[in-house]
Amino acid sequence: MGNDYLGFKLLWEHLDGFPIPLPVARAIRKLGGRRRHISQASLAERMGASLSTVRRMEKGDVRVPIHFFARVLHVFGEIKALERLLDTPNDEIGLMLMDEQLPKRIPSKRETPSGAL
Repeated sequence: MGNDYLGFKLLWEHLDGFPIPLPVARAIRKLGGRRRHISQASLAERMGASLSTVRRMEKGDVRVPIHFFARVLHVFGEIKALERLLDTPNDEIGLMLMDEQLPKRIPSKRETPSGAL
């Protein structure tokens, strides 16, 4: 496979020394596999980015702003996946994280000497 196609490479396997979870790597390969006929230049043009940005995304450069990934999803017709992820009632992980931030106990209100709250 030449460098001019969006065939996500094995470089995705490790970003800055951290392994990518297997389901994520599979999803990236599947997305790349379905879209191989879109060249990097064509994708860059469609998403309003430079060719170097697309190449950095393929290499797993963590410094690429997230809005470019959203643009790629839009170009591929997969923006609904991002919308589902950001849908609060369906975001189980986000809801769990929010629950963890809730106070463990609520301090009781102390009565004032006059008896007023």
